[in-house]
Amino acid sequence: MMDVLNQLLVGFSVAFQPVNLFYCFLGCLIGTLVGVLPGLGPTAAMSLLLPATFHTPPVTAIIMLAGIYYGAMYGGSTTSILVNIPGEAASVMTCLDGYAMARQGRAGPALGISAFGSFIAGTLGLVGLSFLSPPLVSFALKFGPPEYFSLMCLGMVVLSFLTSASLIQSLMMACFGIIIGTVGTDTVSGSTRFTFGTMELMDGVGLVPLVMGLFGISEILLNLEKKMDREIFLTKVKGLFPTFQDWMQAKWAILRGTVIGFFLGILPGGGAVLSSFVSYAIEKKCSKTPEKFGTGLIEGVAAPEAANNSAAQASFIPLLTLGLPSNVVMAVLLGALIIHGVTPGPLLLSQRPDVFWGVVASMYLGNIMLLVLNLPLIGMWVQLLKVPYPLMMPMIIIFCLIGSYSLAGSTMDVLIMLFFGIVGYLMKKLNYEAPPLVLAFVLGPMLEYYLKSSLMLSHGSFMIFFSRPISAVCLCLTLVLLFLPLLKTIREKRMAVAEKTEETT
Repeated sequence: MMDVLNQLLVGFSVAFQPVNLFYCFLGCLIGTLVGVLPGLGPTAAMSLLLPATFHTPPVTAIIMLAGIYYGAMYGGSTTSILVNIPGEAASVMTCLDGYAMARQGRAGPALGISAFGSFIAGTLGLVGLSFLSPPLVSFALKFGPPEYFSLMCLGMVVLSFLTSASLIQSLMMACFGIIIGTVGTDTVSGSTRFTFGTMELMDGVGLVPLVMGLFGISEILLNLEKKMDREIFLTKVKGLFPTFQDWMQAKWAILRGTVIGFFLGILPGGGAVLSSFVSYAIEKKCSKTPEKFGTGLIEGVAAPEAANNSAAQASFIPLLTLGLPSNVVMAVLLGALIIHGVTPGPLLLSQRPDVFWGVVASMYLGNIMLLVLNLPLIGMWVQLLKVPYPLMMPMIIIFCLIGSYSLAGSTMDVLIMLFFGIVGYLMKKLNYEAPPLVLAFVLGPMLEYYLKSSLMLSHGSFMIFFSRPISAVCLCLTLVLLFLPLLKTIREKRMAVAEKTEETT
């Protein structure tokens, strides 16, 4: 414990450097803005601003990008409560009771418990991150290429299971992502793949244009064809500090949401969105008056907001200790770390403690900044909500175009972004989800590298994946998850045949 506290002091010495403090504040501010504005999520914003960090030190860049992510968790509640439009996907459940409270003239307490609950959950999540990461690193040092390959396979299948689309659709997207990840020059053989004779594709498809297209451009195209009624219930927001009775009603919701969010945030595919849904459902189950949920209960605001903030902090654990992103936002952060020459994983703690503990310490400061930012500036955020979409959307497109072109001064990156913008739009129209694709795209080259390394170690024998315990367990779990839906389908068909047989007889 003392060792962790000493390392945290080192982290705070990094986080308190003026340039890192500024970028932490900037990330939190942008994250809150991204959370407030519907249609622009943290993934697109981080991709858009990634080129702006290329000339900063790695720790400074990751501090800002991390601030955007957990800042968006804070900001999303403002639109959910005042406008009934979730500014961020993780704030969908906040709409149910938050907007009802606003209609009853209790927008102030709803916004207040959201901010304070987010702060408490985020801070407790950080304590868990600080103390759980070092022992996890010790365990991760036992991992070799076969273990990493098997763990990545398990992570992609788990994420496919947790999306709203069917398993087949999610696995199709994951395979598509792996194929896109193989575009360019093979690092082992030196041969080129899927470049179609284009020099610009020799280095592969860039993460930033792909993510900007899939999440930024596609979202804009979808919003342009929708008519959003943004009726803002805001005469005057007052009473931002919850009463003693509000705290008594919300205290267990905040604690339960924190625990649920933390453990779901660590799991592959968990993250803030799933955590907010699960915590709301559990809170409803635990309540003595479940029928009142959706009518303006403060617990219905506190639980999902605590869960999504706790999950946002916890999702950094597998990224920093194992080098595995648990959701699409972490996949973007993984790409950012690699671009900055930092390899996340078990050796990060020993090789780059300034990055690891500097980022962790900055989150403590960021949570305080967000609490200070959110409550006094609610009036300003509401004014931003009144900006008409015909003005907002072209500005976002221009930023996307500038961001993708500034990567390498290449029009090919712009074309790739526009191409994936159309692909993302069609995917959303046909109910195909982007997160499995992006996660597989980021992990694809690493998956291939660990597969080849494992086979080189075993002289071409695939038994290496089953002869090592950790690898074997991960692969067995992967196979079980893949065959579960098949068994369910077979059982349903047998029951249907049995029923028909009974009817005929």
